[in-house]
Amino acid sequence: MKLDGRTAIVTGGASGIGQAIAALFAAEGARVAIVDLDAASTEAVVTGIGADQSMRFVGDVSDGAFSQATVDSVMRAWGRIDALVTAAGIAGSNPVADTTEADWDRVMAVNAKGTFLWIRAVIPHMVAAKGGAVVTIASQLAVSGGRLAAAYIASKGAVISLTRNVALDYADKGIRANAILPGQVDTPLLRRAYKRWPDEAAARQRALQRHPLGRIGQPEEIARAALYLASDDSSFVTGIAMPVDGGWLAN
Repeated sequence: MKLDGRTAIVTGGASGIGQAIAALFAAEGARVAIVDLDAASTEAVVTGIGADQSMRFVGDVSDGAFSQATVDSVMRAWGRIDALVTAAGIAGSNPVADTTEADWDRVMAVNAKGTFLWIRAVIPHMVAAKGGAVVTIASQLAVSGGRLAAAYIASKGAVISLTRNVALDYADKGIRANAILPGQVDTPLLRRAYKRWPDEAAARQRALQRHPLGRIGQPEEIARAALYLASDDSSFVTGIAMPVDGGWLAN
């Protein structure tokens, strides 16, 4: 097993991409701390994995006190943090002129600040252990651009830039940091996004046309990329933004 004996924290671990990552990491031998705002779904994920191999933490990822308290709890319980995956995220659906300050601030708080806070909380422990892997979830839209999602796309661009900065700042400490750029993936977040379009069917068809593989992705496909980046298979990989996008960026 690729993560046997290791400990991981997965934010947004109760649904979609985060849930798939938590399940795969556990199957590969890791103990997994699942962080999410949805208490019932978080409990269901922990039940599915098993209480001996997972813990649940319910709260807002943009709350610095919560991130620090969670990391402290994981260290007390398991004594190490080998991998962090920041999969928690929310979408914004408006162009700039129609984006309120409150909407902008909330998307940035969860997607960009939330990524920063959790990295900041785990880094000292990874430095002390002389190693660790940070995997952030950005978006192909941060590179290609997109419509009706100004705050979301800007926040994911910030995630890519932050990830590269962390990779450079901590490379000499044995810490690797990499971002995944998913294409459109069949998650509750995407299904909600489709519903915001006046013609949901047309929006889905446009998405299919942007993916040369002719389909949207599955959460488990992103999870396998996260496993690669969190494991020793990628021991010489840091600072990258890895598209897992069905060919979107090549199209």
